Amino acid sequence: MAPMGIRLSPLGVAVFCLLGVGVIYHLYAGVISSHLAAFRQARKVDLRELLAVSVEAAVLGGIEVKKVREENGLKEKSKGKTREGASELLTAGDLQSHRKMFNLISNTFPDIKVNSEEHDNTVDKTATWSQNIPADILEMIKGGKDVPAESITVWIDPLDATQEYTENLVKYVTTMVCVAVDGKPVIGVIHQPFTGFTAWALVGQGSNMTPRSSYSVSPPKVIVSRSHSGEVKNYIHGAFGNNTTIIEAGGAGELFYIFIQVQIKTLIAFVAVVYLYL
Repeated sequence: MAPMGIRLSPLGVAVFCLLGVGVIYHLYAGVISSHLAAFRQARKVDLRELLAVSVEAAVLGGIEVKKVREENGLKEKSKGKTREGASELLTAGDLQSHRKMFNLISNTFPDIKVNSEEHDNTVDKTATWSQNIPADILEMIKGGKDVPAESITVWIDPLDATQEYTENLVKYVTTMVCVAVDGKPVIGVIHQPFTGFTAWALVGQGSNMTPRSSYSVSPPKVIVSRSHSGEVKNYIHGAFGNNTTIIEAGGAGELFYIFIQVQIKTLIAFVAVVYLYL
């Protein structure tokens, strides 16, 4: 006699499979969750390395800025006007510096957020960190200061003082990086492409700059941006008195130049009253 055939119900098979998946999920959900949590916790960034990358990014951006200016290939155009009425210029130097700086930092630390004054969709995966930490950073900054990647925000200015750049007032031009942790700035880098000088600082650990011994000056001298003056002059005279000397500068680049190399012992502040674009 031929054996009787066994017929499986498709619905029964489906229910059995679903039950099996449910059992497996409950057995391994805890393990998977713990692994994911460990992975998230593992995304740490060493601030000394981030400082070194920020310095390298500012320098490489500066190389692009200098090359475009020396080749006279600015290709300048207006991005529009600020709410104070000043023209905002964009050059090839801005864009090429942005691409170097943005991609280098993003490629090295893909889990941190990088904001730039310029916007460009060019992706350059070849922009990689040299793994070199400058000797002065190694000497002054201790390693092992790790912070969660998601707590870090990097702000870059690929070319500050674009107006002066187009006028060939290159000593005022800088590239800059600021790093914030939980919204508080902890790293600052300012690089002068046409002199090769770079200033850096890591809050609470060190800097390659020497602080002033005193900030008490009478009568005071204050720098303001000539392109974003707004109502700042009236504000300064109201705050510090009518005897205050006001010096007009070409943005943060010229401010840095004056503070560091010209009148560091007599200047007390840089003041700007402008709209912020975030």
